[in-house]
Amino acid sequence: MRMSEGDARGPQAPGTPTFGGVVDTAALSRRWDERWPGRSKLPYELRAAQDRWVRFHTLPDSKRYPDIEDEYAIILTRHNTLLAELVTGPGVLVVTAGYSDAREPTQPCRSPETVTVHPDAMYWTSICMDDEPGFESWMHLYVSHLLWADGCLDRLLRHVADDVIANVVIADVDLGWLYHPYDGGMDVILSSPDVRGALRDRHRDWLSKHPAGL
Repeated sequence: MRMSEGDARGPQAPGTPTFGGVVDTAALSRRWDERWPGRSKLPYELRAAQDRWVRFHTLPDSKRYPDIEDEYAIILTRHNTLLAELVTGPGVLVVTAGYSDAREPTQPCRSPETVTVHPDAMYWTSICMDDEPGFESWMHLYVSHLLWADGCLDRLLRHVADDVIANVVIADVDLGWLYHPYDGGMDVILSSPDVRGALRDRHRDWLSKHPAGL
């Protein structure tokens, strides 16, 4: 695996999810169980942490898909504004998904578009999406450590906005917060209800008018 730019920041202590810019997937799984015990790793199920979850929409009036470049600019501005408020260290974790009908991933299981915008990812884990006999399906998660800079994920987020890529998660390297962009918005899971409430209050104009916050 090619090292990310984050290597320039120097190594972290062994046992943390990233070490010298490379993700320790075993440590990452342990940290997940510590931070989010009993929680599914399926991106679309992260909002089950209701007391720490908030959803924002990416376009005014909850419009789902962009039609013009000005709307892409709004979407990317909202993503980068929120992420800039969340990121506290030099790097973030980026997770993308592949799919198959088997527990073990076969190559290639991620789409060409996903590999193009997230090339340095390494296999992390697999989660069963459907265990009905004869119809089993699995999601395979791939993770990388990326040096954070404003706009560094714009190519990926643009594909998400167009529903070309789904089931993306961006996270603090210590998994203190989780950020799931989707076509039309983003689910943000924070470290506490108070932190969730503060973020929600700062961006009330981006909230859904749906009574359940969807």
